[in-house]
Amino acid sequence: MTKQIEFLCFLLFPIHTLSINFNELNLPPQHIPFVFNAFPEIAETCNSEQSCPFKSSLGAKSCWGYERDCDKKSSYHVRPVCPGDHRGWVKTKEAQYDTFYTQADFGYVKEQIDDLMVMCEALYPDDTSLECSKYLRFCRGRNIMLNFTGLVGRGDNLRYKTDILSAGQIGGYCKFYSDRLMKEAEHMSALQSWGPEMVNFVKTPKKPIADGMCDIVIDKPTYIMKLDAAVNMYHHFCDFFNLYASLHVNSTHPSTFTRNNHILVWETFTYDSAFKDAFKAFTENPIWDLKRFRGKVVCFKNAVFPLLPRMIFGLYYNTPLIYGCERSGLFHAFSKHILHSLNIKLHMRTDDRVRVTLLSRGTTYRSILNEKEIVDALLKEDGYYVQRVVYDRTVSFTKQLEITHNTDVFIGMHGAGLTHLLFLPDWAAVFEVYNCEDPNCYADLSRLRGLKYVTWEDKSKLVQQDEGHSPGGGSHAKFTNYSFDVKEFLRLVAKCAEYVRNRQDFQNFVEASLIKMHEEL
Repeated sequence: MTKQIEFLCFLLFPIHTLSINFNELNLPPQHIPFVFNAFPEIAETCNSEQSCPFKSSLGAKSCWGYERDCDKKSSYHVRPVCPGDHRGWVKTKEAQYDTFYTQADFGYVKEQIDDLMVMCEALYPDDTSLECSKYLRFCRGRNIMLNFTGLVGRGDNLRYKTDILSAGQIGGYCKFYSDRLMKEAEHMSALQSWGPEMVNFVKTPKKPIADGMCDIVIDKPTYIMKLDAAVNMYHHFCDFFNLYASLHVNSTHPSTFTRNNHILVWETFTYDSAFKDAFKAFTENPIWDLKRFRGKVVCFKNAVFPLLPRMIFGLYYNTPLIYGCERSGLFHAFSKHILHSLNIKLHMRTDDRVRVTLLSRGTTYRSILNEKEIVDALLKEDGYYVQRVVYDRTVSFTKQLEITHNTDVFIGMHGAGLTHLLFLPDWAAVFEVYNCEDPNCYADLSRLRGLKYVTWEDKSKLVQQDEGHSPGGGSHAKFTNYSFDVKEFLRLVAKCAEYVRNRQDFQNFVEASLIKMHEEL
């Protein structure tokens, strides 16, 4: 079995690609040791080359947590904690920890890797290879043919479709285990798995690339993505997070962590989003859509079909979190990866005030009707630096991230903008002013990120404007506006600020900032 895996790795990433430019590694400096430990030959090259910028990372014993020989003591430094009750789910605290780690941390990546099955076995280097995890959630392959001639005449509004391909329009030359593949094709919705596409896989009579079956051959690794709603930060970051997790599932070669690749969106809409800069964390090239290849037979030397945003028991959107645990290293690493890639920095502090940011909604519903009164009251409080922000298209996404990353207490009504909490500093607190009867969404995202979470506690101290007019008919708490008791609002902000001030990492950062400022003066 080990030899089979090694041979498959060779087929997916030929030996001649083992050489990479250190400057192309798209990782925060603190993540470099993980690559060096996974690929000792890269570390040896760094050690021998005077120009290598990562020499300080040599010799550190580090593993993400999913590697076969990874000792927990050497695994990613941010690990879950489980202070809450575990009863009702599991019998022991250890089982509670292990369950959370598998549900929402690098243990989930390990599960996908362990579940990988060969669906299309290559016997020679020019052959096709394909392997997928259970339920076809993640697939990757080499020398794969995709026939897009069926897109001719279908227009430019194909999205969330399960019939982009028909029988025989995906395939390759290999020993094909069709029964094995069909057995995993249970999750057939558009964003749940790659089942709707992979059930059309066939063994071709010729080798797609070597025998000239292709109109176009794509040499660079290509990530083929089916996106959730790109207009909504919460949903679109399901895409980005699962793409990041997929880099780890696919991490048989350090080139996985470079941006020398392509991303193909599985729809004919031209991709655009207020959050499109996040793709710069994954590729240096323009985003493709299916219009680019309409009417063509396209062959990919290396293709990855990443984890999807709405998988059953998936990551982020449908994560079934066990009670009592928090702080996922995978979510922490994702946050650092995005911030590093987009060059978002922490600003040095000039004083020890807690930075409070209130995210104001420029929308019809879920506005704070007495917002000015609340902001004025916060401005009068000692020990706070207060700012009110509106994150709309007039503020670039990178500027939004810069503001968020330099916030200690992040305040907002229930809504997609709270997804910014992923990029707060580790010591931060989140105050979801009112959850609008959706109590788990941002509470769970906060605990996945390892942040303090607070929300409104006394409904008698808020006033709902009306019953809420849902577009689908009936009343709903998400479709109205609110006023809040100012004194109670200040109490909850103070609760968040106290947590921040008591964090040792916050204290250390402020102290280091003040020392540096004094030295510069």
